[in-house]
Order: sequence, then structure tokens, then C-alpha cells
Amino acid sequence: MDNQESLLRKISELESMNDQLLTEIRYLDDLLKQIGFMEGLKTLKVAALEMIDHDKNE
Repeated sequence: MDNQESLLRKISELESMNDQLLTEIRYLDDLLKQIGFMEGLKTLKVAALEMIDHDKNE
């Protein structure tokens, strides 16, 4: 196998991993919206940062 074939195989593997991760992120985002985080992951991140900040200030 030459270098170009190796690189093409690696690109294909990375594209597959990217697709899987995007699918998981979308699924998690949908679940979060269903349980009340209006903007999904974005809202969860804000809430998590607020909790961390609150804990630091106590």
C-alpha cells in the first residue's frame, strides 16, 4: 500500500468517526431539549458553567 492509499484510508476512517460523533451530538442535543434545556447542549453548557461558578463562590 502506498502513502496515498494510506492517507485515503485514514481520511475515510476520520470521516466515519466524524459522522458517528455528529450523530451522537445531535441525539444528545435532542434529548436535552426534551428534558427542558431549551437550546440543548448550548443551554446545558451555560447551566454547568453557572453551577461551577456558584460552587467556587461558596
